[in-house]
Amino acid sequence: MIKRIVASFVGLIIGLPSVVAAAAEAPKIAIYNWNDYIGANTLESFTKATGIDVIYDVYDSLETLEQKLLIEHSGYDVVVPTAEPTLSRLIQAQALQKLDKSQIPNLQTLDPALMRLVAGADPGNTYGVIYQWGTIGLGINLDKVKMLVPNLPLDSWDLLFNPEIAAKLAPCGITILDSEIDVLPTVLHVLGLDPNSERPEDLERAKALLKTIRPFVKAFVADQTIDMLAHGEACLAFAYSGDALQARERARTSGGTPRISYIIPKEGAEVWFDILAIPADAPNPVGAHAFINHVLQPEVMAGISNTIHYANAVPQSLPLLDPSVRDDPAVYPPAEISTKFFTVTAISAEAEAARARLWADIKGHP
Repeated sequence: MIKRIVASFVGLIIGLPSVVAAAAEAPKIAIYNWNDYIGANTLESFTKATGIDVIYDVYDSLETLEQKLLIEHSGYDVVVPTAEPTLSRLIQAQALQKLDKSQIPNLQTLDPALMRLVAGADPGNTYGVIYQWGTIGLGINLDKVKMLVPNLPLDSWDLLFNPEIAAKLAPCGITILDSEIDVLPTVLHVLGLDPNSERPEDLERAKALLKTIRPFVKAFVADQTIDMLAHGEACLAFAYSGDALQARERARTSGGTPRISYIIPKEGAEVWFDILAIPADAPNPVGAHAFINHVLQPEVMAGISNTIHYANAVPQSLPLLDPSVRDDPAVYPPAEISTKFFTVTAISAEAEAARARLWADIKGHP
């Protein structure tokens, strides 16, 4: 169920009949973002700085976001699609509006090299700016995994995609993201194929591999990865980097015992960029631009990364990051790991349909 958080700031306004009337007339924006993907004080600081209230909704998959945005009048002012394939598809569908860069002076805080990396999805960085970025790898409950297989190397996709190993880890719980957009490119990469392949024979090979491990998968999850890892309900999770690291922090601060780790497998992993963008029919585009500009301040962006344990694209925020975030190679990977990263691109409608059918078949047949 979509959670809704309303962050409000009502200043002292003289001459109005009541504070209630003032609040009712206060400007507002509506934001649609991933679950557990905002700083502890980001919304409050924005409202305090601008007087604009925030309605904040969350989604659990890129598929959900696309469905919402491709229906007219979503009601949102700011959304956070992944650069590829979602942002590029929304641009092509004319579901987003061009940024008025004159309203975002803090664009100058962004790393030009990183912005060039997303220009393939958004030529000229016309429709969006980088919010956070990260990788897709494996979240691991170290104690449970080592208890089941004491000397198992923890550096490879074999932990999940080798059926003999998956069978041994199944008793402590294996989870996979419920998103073919996120999972299938990695499966293709593990097979030594193009992650963006549309060839039917390549998809059949991916399907065959997934079927070998399907009996050992406890659940296909949306926004439950963090809690399942933190509470010991899963010991191996195909996960976004930040979700695994948030699970590690949640387990530590709640007094729990799980030792959670996140690995970028040695064979390479997908790197992704989440983008702040404005829907074409945004009710308050001025407020949306103000929010993007606010978030790009180094101190605000540092607060977000410190909370959610993802990397950002604002270099001036680095000195403000907690060392446990800034110096963690799972958040900011070293160059020798980064050379094995891959990115995804948009694929044809026919290939999307084929992948959706494959995914439904895998999920439906344990």
